[in-house]
Amino acid sequence: MSKNKNNRQNPPVWVSQNFLTSHKTIQRLLSKTTISHKDHLIEIGPGKGHTTSHLIELCKKVTAVEIDRKLYERLLEKFRNTKNLTLYNHDFLQWNLPSAGGYKVFSNIPFCHTTAIIHKLTDNKNPPKETWLIMEKGAAKRFSGKPCESQKSLMLKPFFDIDIIYHFLRDDFHPKPGVDVVMIYLKKKERPDIMPAQKKLYKKFIEKAYENKGSGLRRLFTKKQLTRAFKEAGLNEFYSGEILYVQWLCLFRCYCKYVLSIRE
Repeated sequence: MSKNKNNRQNPPVWVSQNFLTSHKTIQRLLSKTTISHKDHLIEIGPGKGHTTSHLIELCKKVTAVEIDRKLYERLLEKFRNTKNLTLYNHDFLQWNLPSAGGYKVFSNIPFCHTTAIIHKLTDNKNPPKETWLIMEKGAAKRFSGKPCESQKSLMLKPFFDIDIIYHFLRDDFHPKPGVDVVMIYLKKKERPDIMPAQKKLYKKFIEKAYENKGSGLRRLFTKKQLTRAFKEAGLNEFYSGEILYVQWLCLFRCYCKYVLSIRE
């Protein structure tokens, strides 16, 4: 059950979190997921184990990664007779995700490491099939592209469906957070919108397009090519914040068809 692989005695400041303590709230959250008795579920930062208690009842197997040594030891005692739970005393950002097999992730994450955690999950060769993360609302909006697409949302959307599915009250947490909090849902697409081999190229395309407040897109195409690409994407003018994801996808495909094919 226990896996102590963390050599650090004192965890960094960022492990301090706002905990969910209401079982009614936790049950409400889990009812919005597809987590079932067939699943292997990974929980990042189980903390005091309030959510873990529900997860072990729902899942075939639960793996929980807790960086805080004291919390880890309390969890060992609390769940000492639980056979379907494996606990790791480790920094999740340094912990190895499963290299094979399907799994899901549910976590109330430390807000200051939101980007690093999402990158770790989505850039992995074997990413989770589905993920539910509790995070700060502003970050969730950037990753989900609300109210408009961002570089962060555009990097994810070819490979994952992503949406905000729950809005919390600040009183749901202890201690009460100083920001609004939501739960975000990511689901791996069975058929990605671009080929995995094009991922690096797509990333460079988006980064270049966003340079100089979005004017970088015009340097990726000739004037004639850009006019043709705009027509196919259903665009008249270029305002990066107003282009829909499907239009960005069309522009990338036009870039591959009209620009890269000529270079080759």
